[in-house]
Amino acid sequence: MRAGPAAMNGPYEDERTRAGAESDAGTDPGTERGARSRLEVCPPLGDAALNTLFAAAWPGHEPTDFGARLRHSLLWVAAFRGEELTGFVNVVGDGGVHAFVLDTTVHPSARRRGLGVRLVRRAADEARRAGARWLHVDYEPHLTGFYERCGFAPTAAGLRRLG
Repeated sequence: MRAGPAAMNGPYEDERTRAGAESDAGTDPGTERGARSRLEVCPPLGDAALNTLFAAAWPGHEPTDFGARLRHSLLWVAAFRGEELTGFVNVVGDGGVHAFVLDTTVHPSARRRGLGVRLVRRAADEARRAGARWLHVDYEPHLTGFYERCGFAPTAAGLRRLG
């Protein structure tokens, strides 16, 4: 597997950032005036942008030091409408063949238009390129259909609260 962002320069930047980010071949139905959304792998992201997205998407979100999290990531994928961060998904790895999807988040104004599925599928493709052979995700039962559309099969898993 490739080295993660911790091995790169800076907590929010990554040498793997794609200069030519992916755009939709078409447009997201929900974007204003047909503006295209674009996905970027490991773009530089600061706490302000991520906390703004998470506060909009997750009631009760507390300000977070995302830089510390991203330093331990295998990769992340962000979605932008213009300069606005509208989606994010994080992937962490075990240093071997397993990777884990975390923090799948789409701004409420961009939901129900396929952006979340695009984010997770792109993250899966990038994780495979990075050497992962198994991609894991934990989710609540009401998200089963969403993760099935992302290519996951439901499995039994365990969870233990540690604090």
